Amino acid sequence: MAVKEEGDTSQQGKKSRSRLILRLGALLVAHSGLVSVVCCAAGIIAFILLPVLANNTYISENALMPGSADPAFSSQEVLDANRLTMDILNRGAAKASGIEIAKLLREYIVAVGAESYYHKFVPRANKFHPLHFFSSTTDNLDLPANPSCGSFILNAVGIIRAPRGDGKETIVLVTPYNSQNTTYSDAVSLGIGFSIFSLLSHVTWLAKDIVWLAADSRYGEYTTVDSWLKDYHGPAFPGETSRIVDDACFEENNSDSLDHIKVEGHNSYVYKRAGTMAAALVLKVVDKKEEERDSLSIYAEASNGQMPNLDLINIAHYLAVHRQGLRVKIGSIIYFLKASWVKLLGEMLQHITTLAKRLNPKWKFDITSADYVEGTATLASSIYYQALGVPTGSHGAFRNYQVDAVTLEFSPRSSLNNENVRSAFLLKTGRLIEGVIRSVNNLLEKFHQSFFLYFLTAPHKYVSVGIYMIPFGILIAPLPIVAAALFSSNNGSSNKDGSWKWLQAAKVVFLIHLWAMITSLLPYVLLQLPLGTPSSFASAWAAVAICFLLITYLILWSSSIDCGWELLKSVMIVAAAIGLSLMSVINFSTAQIGAMLIVPMCLLVKPARKQTQGVFAKALMLTSNLALLVVAFPPAALLIAKTLFGASGNIDIGDFWEWAQILWSWNSATYMYLLWIHLPCWVLCLNIFLYPCIGSSSKA
Repeated sequence: MAVKEEGDTSQQGKKSRSRLILRLGALLVAHSGLVSVVCCAAGIIAFILLPVLANNTYISENALMPGSADPAFSSQEVLDANRLTMDILNRGAAKASGIEIAKLLREYIVAVGAESYYHKFVPRANKFHPLHFFSSTTDNLDLPANPSCGSFILNAVGIIRAPRGDGKETIVLVTPYNSQNTTYSDAVSLGIGFSIFSLLSHVTWLAKDIVWLAADSRYGEYTTVDSWLKDYHGPAFPGETSRIVDDACFEENNSDSLDHIKVEGHNSYVYKRAGTMAAALVLKVVDKKEEERDSLSIYAEASNGQMPNLDLINIAHYLAVHRQGLRVKIGSIIYFLKASWVKLLGEMLQHITTLAKRLNPKWKFDITSADYVEGTATLASSIYYQALGVPTGSHGAFRNYQVDAVTLEFSPRSSLNNENVRSAFLLKTGRLIEGVIRSVNNLLEKFHQSFFLYFLTAPHKYVSVGIYMIPFGILIAPLPIVAAALFSSNNGSSNKDGSWKWLQAAKVVFLIHLWAMITSLLPYVLLQLPLGTPSSFASAWAAVAICFLLITYLILWSSSIDCGWELLKSVMIVAAAIGLSLMSVINFSTAQIGAMLIVPMCLLVKPARKQTQGVFAKALMLTSNLALLVVAFPPAALLIAKTLFGASGNIDIGDFWEWAQILWSWNSATYMYLLWIHLPCWVLCLNIFLYPCIGSSSKA
């Protein structure tokens, strides 16, 4: 009997909890308007507070131990770097074939006793194809019809076999340069790369193989590194003619011809490999002449919002600041640094956080106005480049193979033409790279301890996924509530058959999304036509898309009227919620920006003839609806982005085509989001705003 009573009590408890949840749901649905306002305001405020909620970075993996050993990089390596720099500049004058530097680098690599080979390839054109978004970037490239020998690229690659390793892991060091226009900075970059490679060739602590790729980047840094990685992970087999370079261009017997290249050496083209890549560092030197001191800029964003493990950035930052005295910088948007409203907001938050800290000293929300402004500018840059889906450097090619990589760009305070300045600069950068490689060498497994999902607000501050998901979750929370409220209100005022009207609304929403998918594939057809300029392509794209949309509405006109705007809005909101949720898994930054644009628009939109009574209230609602519709229109978003980045000059319609071309060329998921989710929601909101009030179906 006691067991039966306990079971009955448990069942009653479950029923009471179920009733409580149902009552809470009914209460939220009944007050959906208030819930929408509160959630939108709270979501935007929480997003604004992200720089305040940022935490200091720390090294999660204890095995990294950065700076635990004294650097071995000495003045001897500086001399090696200077010698190669001068040789490159002298050899660069004779650049008829474009590979003289590659031959010189291989000579230096062989001289230190390391393995070496040439990697040869021809750059391929990237064209739009509907299946591009479901394949890797390199699979989208087409081999030119008649490539000349002058278009081939030759990279010098060196490999050091670790004396304490088993050959299963490797660390990659990349130094890009332009063989056709080798600058002083390129020569210094190659000099640093070789000096580090030379040092690592005779150290005894090395447990991972070292691969040094001197990447000829005259057709782009990413293209060269990506081609080498593809061959590294998937070697060409007989019959794969699209990936085989014509060997006639590299025959030794054709050295008398200007169209052929003579490259000597035993097994020069035998492709050699090391182990699985543990990490990769892209080393660059730029002559920006910093005002304060030598600086290091870290670029980490890869395709579709992918980021390397935060520990890799942390060790580079720690060694740069605490060991070499470098100033570390990451990207920031200048507009936010100069915006007066951001400074005013920073001052307000400074007073609020100071007061909060006085009330409870344990709260760690203290932030100065300057830190907030800088954090906001850096956070905006981090979100923008992750949302864009385009890598910020050749390190992005490694993330396609799940390899953690960053680009380390060094800038000297003074001109490198001064020998003393150059030697001191080489010593700092060389020791920093050595320290990072030594830390990665200590790892017994891949990076896994720290975060892969994060935003940076400063070189030493980050916002983790557990924090930045909160504003997004709050923003989209009212979507299902408002959809349920609209559906229930429509059912309550309809007849028996009214409950099935949502199928008509679903048909309208489905066909509009189908139109958007067809619109996203139109560039594949347009590129087959000889339209010529980007403006012509953009105009044709817009004209055809509008014609298809008008045809779609002619088919759907009666259904869109009969179902009523409430049901149409309800189904549209559900589609928007599903799309944003899916996008947050693929590229969270895109979903966050999209939610801030379309969630208020979806929640607020109502037919223009059915606005709130009262002149002032009606004018306010109409203005708000129009403003949200304008701002959320994708071309308008491009104009806003160009303004934030300080772009000058007139905006041409061809800019929209070039923008879309950048997105699809890099397989950016943002392209699919804009055309498959954002654009149809905008069209449906515009349809609801222009909806005619007919009969009871349009009753509020």
